[in-house]
This record gives sequence, structure tokens and C-alpha cells, in this order.
Amino acid sequence: MRTWFITGASRGFGALIAERALAKGDNVVATARKPETVTARLGEHPHLLAVALDVTREEQAHEAAKAAVERFGRIDVLVNNAGYGLLGAVEEATAAEIEALYRTNVFGLLAVTRAVLPHMRRQRTGHILNFSSIGGYRSGAGFGVYCSTKFAVEGLTEALSAELAPLGIHVTSIEPGYFRTDFLDATSLSVSPVRIADYDGTAGTVRDFAAGISHKQPGDPDKLAQAIITFIEMPNPPVRLPLGSDTVAAIAAKHESDAAILAQWRALSMSTDFASPA
Repeated sequence: MRTWFITGASRGFGALIAERALAKGDNVVATARKPETVTARLGEHPHLLAVALDVTREEQAHEAAKAAVERFGRIDVLVNNAGYGLLGAVEEATAAEIEALYRTNVFGLLAVTRAVLPHMRRQRTGHILNFSSIGGYRSGAGFGVYCSTKFAVEGLTEALSAELAPLGIHVTSIEPGYFRTDFLDATSLSVSPVRIADYDGTAGTVRDFAAGISHKQPGDPDKLAQAIITFIEMPNPPVRLPLGSDTVAAIAAKHESDAAILAQWRALSMSTDFASPA
């Protein structure tokens, strides 16, 4: 029996993962800003602890981790799922929008991870799943600021993986593509009200695309949740887990593009070292 600690667990991927973990008999600490929204979604369950957690408040993260250990004795899997999107060109985003996004997607993830890690280190075992995105592997017009937060998550995940592997703790970045959740709704996606006409052909078209694809995305969120449950049982987990055919295709395309850059610019790239001694 594992104990899961899941942020943003009242809806979306967080709730679906919590449901499946409970169904297999595991303990679940499901967090949300309003814990009553967790119980409204998941119901009352002897293996469920609903905890109030605003990830932007570091003291709450420590309180939630303490409550988890007091109730279940340990934390085996941390799912850093809480986060939201921001749509708009980089210039269109305001400083307040950017700062708020980083407070949740990056600093919030850091706060929760730092609160849970002392318990995992004491156990000498655990697995941290940081929800990133295909946007953490390659960026694009209209989602530049959001993708920058997920690039940060990817960098933190890689470093944490190297730091924690000797302690028996795995760290994986989860990279979903477009899944049929409410991510593109107003509940999960903030759209910058500033709109600059010069970006109509780039970020502007992405605004229209996002509105058109909402609830028509190719990914099945139920299958993603089951994939996470299956993945956590597997030995030797990787540092990143792409999920969705669109993610796999996008990563393959970026590999090809990067290979072309190396081939075309290799001479200039290699010209910057000190000359080898004779």
C-alpha cells in the first residue's frame, strides 16, 4: 500500500489519479485550496485525507506534508499536478500575469517538493512526479510564458533526479500533450486580455486554435491516469515520460530539427574553444 500526495486533486488529472489510487487500495492525500471540493469529487473514503493547500503558501505545504505523515506514516508518491496555463504573446502578457503564473507553476511546485523531501529522504524511498507538458520540451507562439514555466519544471526535475537517485528517490517529469480535460477552459487557462494586432498571425492564431480544440483534444485523460498508476509500479523509471501521440510526434520533430541545427552550424559552434596545444 502506497501513500500518494497529490496537488490540485479536486479535478482534472489530479482527481482522476486519486480515484485510481484509491481504487487499488492505496492511501491518498488529496490537496486543493478548498478541501471540500476534494470530498465533493472523491467522496468520503477511509484511505482518503483531503487537505487544504494553496501551493503558493509555503507554510501550508509543510503543514499538509506533516498531516499526511501523521495520518498515514509516510509519503511514497508526490504528484505535483497543480498549475494552470497562460495564453497570449510574450509581449502581451503583463508582469502581474507572469508573476502569478510562476508563483503557482514553479515556486508552488518547489514549495511542495521541499516540504515533502525531508520525509522521503528519511524513508530512503519515494517517487516524485512533476507534471510538465509537451510545452516543457518545445515552446511555441501564444504559450511562451506558460512554456517557460514548464521548461523550469523540466530543469528542476533533471537536477532533482541526479541529486536524489543515490537516496533511493526517483523523479520524473510527466509530459502530456493535448488531453480532453478542462485545461483550455477559463477554470485552468488564463487568456491575456491585451491583444496586439502585430501578433494576429502567430499568437493570435493559437488563441483561435485553443478555443476551437477545447474538449476535442486527442488525449483520453482516463487513460493517462491509468498510465500513471501503471508507471509507478515499474522499476527504473525514466527522468521524463511523454504521454500522448502528439507529444511523441512533437519530440521526434524537435530531435530532427536540433540535429539539422547541429549539422548546419557545427563549424561555428566548435570554433569557440581554446586552440589545442601543439
